[in-house]
Amino acid sequence: MSTPTRNPRKTLLGFVTSRSGDKSVKVTIAYKTPHPLYHKVVNRQTVVHAHDGKNETKPGDKVEIMETRPISRLKRWRIVRMVEQAVTTDAVAITEADVAARVPTKLTRPEPAPAPAAPTA
Repeated sequence: MSTPTRNPRKTLLGFVTSRSGDKSVKVTIAYKTPHPLYHKVVNRQTVVHAHDGKNETKPGDKVEIMETRPISRLKRWRIVRMVEQAVTTDAVAITEADVAARVPTKLTRPEPAPAPAAPTA
């Protein structure tokens, strides 16, 4: 008697958006679909929780995930392989204060220098 073959599992490509715990990541799968009434192509995304058994991924990595049996309350996917590594060297979250320091506002924008006076003859 031959061994039963396993059904093909669904695989998707997505980007790791956050590490939500030990051996857990959130993966965002982006896709495009036409609007049902206006027929304009609309960007959509789905966020799934995936199991990262080796803790090798970080935010920004492109990964391939495969559906699997329920691992926890939310995790129904697991990471098969890392397709591309993120460009950043260190995955550090930035705070609102960091963003506010980098983005010029009305109060922090430097005053423009006065234009040089035209020479008089």
